[in-house]
Amino acid sequence: MGNEAKQIIQNGQAILGIEFGSTRIKAVLIDDRHEVIASGSHNWENRLENNIWTYSLEDIWQGLQHSYQELAKDVQETYGVELECLAAIGFSGMMHGYMAFNEEGELLVPFRTWRNTITEEASEKLTELFDYHIPQRWSIAHLYQAILNGEEHVKDVRFFTTLAGYIHWKLTGQKVLGVGEASGMFPIDIETADFNKRMISQFDEAVAEKGYPWKLAELMPKVLVAGEDAGVLTEEGAKLLDPSGKLQAGIPMCPPEGDAGTGMAATNSVAKRTGNVSAGTSVFGMVVLEKELSKVYPEIDLVTTPSGDLVAMVHCNNCTSDLNAWVGIFKEFAEAFGVEVDMTKLFSTLYNKALEGDADCGGLLAYNYFSGEHITGFEEGRPLFVRTPDSKFNLANFMRVHLCTSLGALKTGMDLLLKQEGVQVDQILGHGGLFKTKGVGQRILAGALNAPVSVMETAGEGGAWGIALLAAYMLRKEEQETLDQYLAKKVFAGKTGEEMKPDPKDVQGFDEFIARYSAGLPIERAAVDNLR
Repeated sequence: MGNEAKQIIQNGQAILGIEFGSTRIKAVLIDDRHEVIASGSHNWENRLENNIWTYSLEDIWQGLQHSYQELAKDVQETYGVELECLAAIGFSGMMHGYMAFNEEGELLVPFRTWRNTITEEASEKLTELFDYHIPQRWSIAHLYQAILNGEEHVKDVRFFTTLAGYIHWKLTGQKVLGVGEASGMFPIDIETADFNKRMISQFDEAVAEKGYPWKLAELMPKVLVAGEDAGVLTEEGAKLLDPSGKLQAGIPMCPPEGDAGTGMAATNSVAKRTGNVSAGTSVFGMVVLEKELSKVYPEIDLVTTPSGDLVAMVHCNNCTSDLNAWVGIFKEFAEAFGVEVDMTKLFSTLYNKALEGDADCGGLLAYNYFSGEHITGFEEGRPLFVRTPDSKFNLANFMRVHLCTSLGALKTGMDLLLKQEGVQVDQILGHGGLFKTKGVGQRILAGALNAPVSVMETAGEGGAWGIALLAAYMLRKEEQETLDQYLAKKVFAGKTGEEMKPDPKDVQGFDEFIARYSAGLPIERAAVDNLR
């Protein structure tokens, strides 16, 4: 394998994918079998400046160059060759946010990331104007809030984009975005796989009295679907990516995508009636829809796959933080007795204990809200554990209630899709930390959603691998071959993962738990209002 990979790298046939996550920039190199043959990464943190969550341009370029250098170093150390030419490159980043530039291409205000919740007024007004849910994270909400705030820079904007769009533009000269990423800037018309023209006109009318020297359509990137050509790495771009000067220019690049789209590619969930749940510090569930929803739901964001199919997304701020904190308490307890604790074994033991609990958690109740949770109407959170005198309070139920509540807000949003809208799902792919202990998080999620859940070994590869797959699809697809066909036949053939069907007892038990969870929300409200 080592020699084969070395040949692929030397012949310039390897494909590079780089994803900018919120805490890590990861670069991976894949071979002709879509397997990772080298990787590099760079840790970074956003900072709060003037009440705006941001990363500086210096952070962005240093992080990109360092993750690429680490990858090149891995190639050199493992295969003894220099990284000089590639078959294709793809860039991905955390979605949404706001990067606005003037005529000269200068950044007008510091990058406003998805994490900012400073656009509530814009979000509400645009949702009403378009009759389409516009979350606070979306780029258009940031632009409109700047207009409502009377910010000086708005008149000078000539282009605005996302983080992935910015990097791609600087490396290729092309102002483009993949449709999945674009769907987190502004609503997409799924018939045309482009920005919604009716809503663009409505926006222009709404801001006409301000007399800006631009129309919205002039400011946004061109939208491309997966498989389309998105330009090549320029001489300047090659030097920006690899200041050592070894990397050659002219490499084809695929449309830049967002982390939701690369997550779908990496979990083989881009086909209709498939979905995926990513469960770690936060949790989100995505389902590829067969048709539009019947109405607007503030709890549900609509985005698209990298091919332009409509996706319903339920995004929750809280998932495993409280669960992890309790596991930490058990670790302290063991250490107080002089027992050295292996964390993997501790998680495994406690998670598996949960499966011995009652399906409805024995009447226990917990909320895992470290921060606010918009799905249930909370702007702040207080982690809570509550029980009645006659609840069945034992370790199994205690662990089970904390696993169930980590999916509580998600279940609330997903029920709107699956129960109210009658959306059909054939399979959900689970990925992220909640699924590390085999068969536990998977079983709880299957019960919560009443749908089969599969967990794949490759799910750990993440978005950098996902964007590398999208670059491979652009390069190698056959005529008329769709992205879901390419992934199913050429990437995931034979890798279906281990499927777990929902147990009817778990389904009924989770429904009983969620009824208690919904009824108990005033307890959480009282904690937020009174516990300072």
